[in-house]
Amino acid sequence: MKKSIAKRLTTAMTFWAWVGLSLPVVSLYAEAQTASEKETREVPTLRSKVYDQFSRAQSAADNGDLPEAISILEEVKSKDYSMNSYERAMMFNFYGFIYYNDEQYENALDAFSQVIEQQPIPVKFEMSTLYTLAQLHLMQGNYEQVVDYLDRWKTLNNGDVPAKHKVLKAQALYSDEQYQQAAEYIQQAVAEREAEDQAPDEGWLILQRAIHYELKEPVKVKDILIKMVKLFDKPKYWIQLASMYGELGEDRKQLAIMETAHQRGFVESGTDIFNLAQLYYYHRAPYKGAKLMEQGLEDGVLEKNLRNWKFLGQSWQLAKETDKAIPALTEAAALADDGELEVQLAQIYLNSEQWEQAIAAADKAVEKGQLRNPGMPHLVKGMALYNTQQYVAAMEQLAQAEAYDKSRAMAQQWLKFVETEKTSQEQLSAELSL
Repeated sequence: MKKSIAKRLTTAMTFWAWVGLSLPVVSLYAEAQTASEKETREVPTLRSKVYDQFSRAQSAADNGDLPEAISILEEVKSKDYSMNSYERAMMFNFYGFIYYNDEQYENALDAFSQVIEQQPIPVKFEMSTLYTLAQLHLMQGNYEQVVDYLDRWKTLNNGDVPAKHKVLKAQALYSDEQYQQAAEYIQQAVAEREAEDQAPDEGWLILQRAIHYELKEPVKVKDILIKMVKLFDKPKYWIQLASMYGELGEDRKQLAIMETAHQRGFVESGTDIFNLAQLYYYHRAPYKGAKLMEQGLEDGVLEKNLRNWKFLGQSWQLAKETDKAIPALTEAAALADDGELEVQLAQIYLNSEQWEQAIAAADKAVEKGQLRNPGMPHLVKGMALYNTQQYVAAMEQLAQAEAYDKSRAMAQQWLKFVETEKTSQEQLSAELSL
């Protein structure tokens, strides 16, 4: 399935930013045949009276007076019956140039197409026009025509095919979702540039990376990104390289690249901050992740939402910074629709021997509901009540916890323990009262 028109145009316009569009505007003062061309193709000359008209049109165009330039060309065209092939080709070439500068791309295509229909014309003139037609068709999303014009160009070429032509062909094939063929052409272009001890253009590597991404070849994407990091050292390439290491399962390298990027000030967006904090968490460095998250929330880079507060709390908890985990989890719990985080808070309070807070959090969890283990808040509350020596109330909560499969076993153990403690306390009280 072909890409949408919007995507095709975006792709094409991005490409112009890489290579620039070179129109075959043949100077009136420089166009001439080489000796070899004269031997292989007889081309008529440009007569002075026609030259003068073209010169007027070019002057008008150079001064930004496109209507005047078109008017002059229309006057010339009205006498095209008396013109030779070279003169007509030059006329259509000027039409194409003027239409292009006025962003009338379809008219420009029509005009340049007429140039190569006028035969004979100088070989170099025809080749430059074929190349421009390929560029304009790419811009318009006509990928088959791009390949066709480049192939026609090649039949006229006696030397090596320039790397930029291969890149243009690769771009057309990529846009037409012919990724394997596109990969071959872009590889040739990059290899040729590197063989000359020159760095490939940044746009070429961007295209090559995109092609291999579509081919689902993450190792090659990673290798291209390593090259881009070395050559261009842009923040986005560091982040993308880290992501590729993650996709390849090379987590330690992913963390190393992200840490380096952070140290250099490249980790700036909320998404990148959160991703690095996650890497710290999973690599048992939760304190670093928590500090990063905390700073991001303070600076407003990270949104103060449920996900971020929850992850900050979990990071502080894993770092054994309970006093810092509680406020973050409390913020998260206030934003949650269910009582899961209240259960987590109740457990933290219980482990911290903050019995009243544990009881309150457990009650809130039951009130909000939607729990994965509905018996857990009753279990925690029962244990907190036991520690405040409220044995009857504790046994009531533990009995409720016993009703749920996930908490039944532990609830039964605690029930036995609390019953024993209750009996012991009652016996002790009786003995003391004697």
